Amino acid sequence: MAAGRGRRLILQSLVGLALFLVLVALAAAFLGTSLPFGGDRIALVAVEGTITDARDIVAQLHRYRDQPNVKAVVLRIDSPGGAVAPSQEIYAEVVKLRQETGKLVVASLGGVAASGGYYVAAAADRIVANPGTITGSIGVIMQIPNLGGLLEKVGIRATVIKAGQFKDLASITRDLTEPERQILQGVMDDVHGQFIEAVATGRHLDRSKVEPLADGRIFSGRQALALGLVDELGDQADAVDRAAKLVGITGRPRIVQERRSRFSLWDLAREQLGLPLPGPGAAPPLSIQYLWQ
Repeated sequence: MAAGRGRRLILQSLVGLALFLVLVALAAAFLGTSLPFGGDRIALVAVEGTITDARDIVAQLHRYRDQPNVKAVVLRIDSPGGAVAPSQEIYAEVVKLRQETGKLVVASLGGVAASGGYYVAAAADRIVANPGTITGSIGVIMQIPNLGGLLEKVGIRATVIKAGQFKDLASITRDLTEPERQILQGVMDDVHGQFIEAVATGRHLDRSKVEPLADGRIFSGRQALALGLVDELGDQADAVDRAAKLVGITGRPRIVQERRSRFSLWDLAREQLGLPLPGPGAAPPLSIQYLWQ
């Protein structure tokens, strides 16, 4: 009797442990995290679409920096860029990840990795691009709509009361004055210089080598390789394999990737209707952007 009861207790304990491990694995898969066992892994972080908000990507990088079995991060970039500040925030977080943890970051460039998309890639240890990837576009853009003529046609006039000569700078109801244009150009030149500095620092190039390439032009991946803007040609699988070899992972590397965690009726409507509706957190109509148009 005692022996039978002991076997049942052992069996129950093993079943309980198995169920616990299954629940832990399911929770890790749902949350997009890795288990604290099971060997070294490579995290895959996607930077896709127009960059308007850095919080989700920064949060992912924060989580992976604290996971000891994540030895490297592959940034899969398929983006024409976007707002300046979010692009800079992601760049800075990648640099912190590398410097503070020693983890390797490899950027894998998809169909488009231009402007802010390339800005982010420049923070990586290594950049892998497809031969036909559209990249580069190192420049800054601001577009100011002028609705003054339209408003006049429909009988609408804007009355502005301000304290400060330039408080209504870049108003959409009138043309820019020359002093206003000079102010905005000064800001654009400064932000452009920040882009050039980020590329020169990230790619270990002299600023004088980057400046001739920083006129907003785009390059193919193969052209970018010849110019030193990327390190090698290949697809996402090649980037993962490169990261694995550089950190000493043998065999086929295990990948951990976060899943889309939030369901948005707004996003569903945009996708189903096919309308260019702005998403939550989208850049305002007037903004300075690292964006390939």
